[in-house]
Amino acid sequence: MKAMIFAAGRGERMRPLTDTCPKPLLTVRGRPLIVWQIQNLVKAGITDIVINHSHLGHMIEEALGDGSKFGARIQYSHEPEPLETAGGIAKALHLLGDEPFVAVSGDIYCPYFDYRQVLDVLHDKDIFGHEHAKDKRDIAWLYLTPNPWHNPNGDFALKMYTLSNTGEPKWNFAGIGVYRPEMFEDITPGEHAKFAPLMRKFIDQGLVGGEIYDGEWVNVGTERQLEELNAPLGAKSA
Repeated sequence: MKAMIFAAGRGERMRPLTDTCPKPLLTVRGRPLIVWQIQNLVKAGITDIVINHSHLGHMIEEALGDGSKFGARIQYSHEPEPLETAGGIAKALHLLGDEPFVAVSGDIYCPYFDYRQVLDVLHDKDIFGHEHAKDKRDIAWLYLTPNPWHNPNGDFALKMYTLSNTGEPKWNFAGIGVYRPEMFEDITPGEHAKFAPLMRKFIDQGLVGGEIYDGEWVNVGTERQLEELNAPLGAKSA
């Protein structure tokens, strides 16, 4: 399985820090946010990684190189201007191949997420190599979290591992998912395309599964959050 890490965002809410540093390179507890993801992917045996970038993208390439220092093989998909999430995936499909791939936001902090759990999601064979029939959740699989302060109403409902756009309670999309490439085949490479409308269309068709992740997870969106994550253990913010 290959992975894609999204790193093309401008990080407007994190300015002025992101005026001179791409948001995924901001450091949390001793290492850049994006490096936490790379190392966790490699631990799971997912070593072929595609990273898209735009704003200050050269700094990302300089910091990460070809990935060999992490035990990975990194390829880059440069976007002259950010194409949104679905557009970024469509532009990078030629690097991701024909099999399901895992994709993750480069600015979330979830140090204990175990990527081994994604390896047989959506595949036509189980972990022993045996063929098995696909169920109706066969286009995407999303990981959800309890709703954070910045998204109190959540994104999607979940019942029997199938996502719904309606119903309660709703859960927060964690920015981690597994996707089949054909989900993005109608998007022209280089086209701007948002993720949410595309995903909601497939959810309405009953084609998206998911599960809850309740480990440590932070969408690092403000300088205050960054400071709190880097505060000494046991310290309380004022």
